[in-house]
Amino acid sequence: MRERVRSFGLVAPSIAQAAVGSGLAWLVATQVLGHTRPFFAPIAVLISVGIGLGQRLRRVAELVVGVGLGVGVGDLLVTWIGSGAWQIALVVALAMVTAVLLDSGALFVAQVASSAVLVVAVLPGDHAGGFDRMLDAFTGGLIGLAAVALMPASPLTLAAKHASGVLDALSTALEQAAEAIEKRDADLAAEALEEARGTQVAVEEFEQALETSKEIIMISPMHWHRRARLARYETAAEPVDHALRNVRVLARRTLAALGEMHPPPRALADAMREVSEAALLLQLELAAGREPVLARQALIAVANRERPEQLGFSAAVILAQLRSIVVDLLRATGAGHEEADTALPPVDDPSPG
Repeated sequence: MRERVRSFGLVAPSIAQAAVGSGLAWLVATQVLGHTRPFFAPIAVLISVGIGLGQRLRRVAELVVGVGLGVGVGDLLVTWIGSGAWQIALVVALAMVTAVLLDSGALFVAQVASSAVLVVAVLPGDHAGGFDRMLDAFTGGLIGLAAVALMPASPLTLAAKHASGVLDALSTALEQAAEAIEKRDADLAAEALEEARGTQVAVEEFEQALETSKEIIMISPMHWHRRARLARYETAAEPVDHALRNVRVLARRTLAALGEMHPPPRALADAMREVSEAALLLQLELAAGREPVLARQALIAVANRERPEQLGFSAAVILAQLRSIVVDLLRATGAGHEEADTALPPVDDPSPG
């Protein structure tokens, strides 16, 4: 229930935008434009605002063009063949073929087809012209964008929530792998691998949340001053994705290593925990709007630790993956490629220097 309440808090602004915008779009279309049944005006608001993640500017463009094309095909055919089951089938087929030839976007194709169906099936007696309906859609789209700009969701809250999910998953997988090494427990290692394999969805949601957050900041002047804070999340997104990919390899190799004659030393578990804690530090500093200096220092400290000696093959692979994760997370803190790479001592030199 707590998770549902938190999720509602994220979509509540979009619900308000959709509700207020729909009513306002109907009012403008009826009272200002003089249209008697401006069906497409509130629908345009709903599509342009939505309650999820998406590209609103592209949505509005596809909506307006899609409505115009669908209405045009529907109006043209209904005057020739009337309305009915086979007429709807024919109109949908022709409208979708035309849409696919012009643009393969799913929303565009669906909008063209649904608009044509509305003209043939729902509004066959409506004498409003295609231009009026297109104007309704355009009006609703603009009002939807205005609602997003004037009643915006918090782009940083959106980015922070999904970034926390990704970094939490990374930290948890490393903790589980470390515990598996300490206890010599293959079942725990299997759980760590399963945890790591399930992280890609969180990464994709984070990337989508970033796109939406950037869009909100671009549309809404109220959030322009937060561009620098959002830029830190943008910097972290790709390196954190790479770090999670390396965590998956590390977890798989940990499971394999525990079945070997010489399991990985417990010193590797300590290093994993330090990297796990650094990932949580990164999460906290990003959420606080600070340059992630503490996380960077923690990662450099791990990088400069003395490497365990006489490692078996799997343990050596685990160490190599852990080094890669450190480099990825250093880049996520804002360090450049060269700075992150040089933070690690050479592989053939076990000394901390």
